[in-house]
Amino acid sequence: MAQPALHWYAGQDGTPLAYRETGTGRPLLLLHGLTGDGTMWLDSGQAHQFAASGFRVIMPDFRGHGASEKPHDPAAYPPDVLADDVLALIKHLELAGDDLPGDDLAGGYDLAGYSLGARIVVRSLVRGATPRRAVVAGQGMQQLLGTVGKAGTQLRRIFSGDDPPAGSPDARAAAWLRSRGADPVALLHVLDTLVPTTAEQITQIQVPVLVVVGTDDERGETADELAATLSDATLVRIPGDHAHAGASPELGTAMLDFLSGSG
Repeated sequence: MAQPALHWYAGQDGTPLAYRETGTGRPLLLLHGLTGDGTMWLDSGQAHQFAASGFRVIMPDFRGHGASEKPHDPAAYPPDVLADDVLALIKHLELAGDDLPGDDLAGGYDLAGYSLGARIVVRSLVRGATPRRAVVAGQGMQQLLGTVGKAGTQLRRIFSGDDPPAGSPDARAAAWLRSRGADPVALLHVLDTLVPTTAEQITQIQVPVLVVVGTDDERGETADELAATLSDATLVRIPGDHAHAGASPELGTAMLDFLSGSG
């Protein structure tokens, strides 16, 4: 199936950033994980699930990722810039109005993310995003309270120093990332933008939130704590580890149930 056309908008500092769209209906912003891009939602089939259920699915590529610009200047990566870029996209698409068709609840759009994308959902909420509903997938309380997670630690290890030994897991990971067009310099700068979210900030989030994690995902060990800290949360566990749960139809189904108001 052909990929949707690329569209462009200006990030919070004017950096050219890419996004794709499919479907029509209620806007749903989907945020991808570290080293990925918006096509993860298309490749898994989940974007098509959402589009077939009446959503206008919007999938940005974070700066430093995918088709978006990958500047090497550290000044292009201030703290929380990914969340600010999401807020810039919401403004660019004029999604925050109260007069959208079918908008019977507060917020003119829904916001969801997986892994790094989930962290940026939370940071976007903290920095002023007002979706109707939000999905935080593949993350627990421990990840939100910290800065760089397991994937980020591996990135620093394989790209910050000498080349990893040939044939090692780190060498294979580095080769795979480069084969996908990953830019090590940009990705390392992205890691420096990550900001912890305090428990107090999480308690102040008033938007209904779905917390969804894989049953074999170690990030799910503190998912119960996250759901209990949020003021209005639903916790769902789906089969799989971090990678497999993120690409599963069960994730799409859990999200659709929640976003449609039936879960």
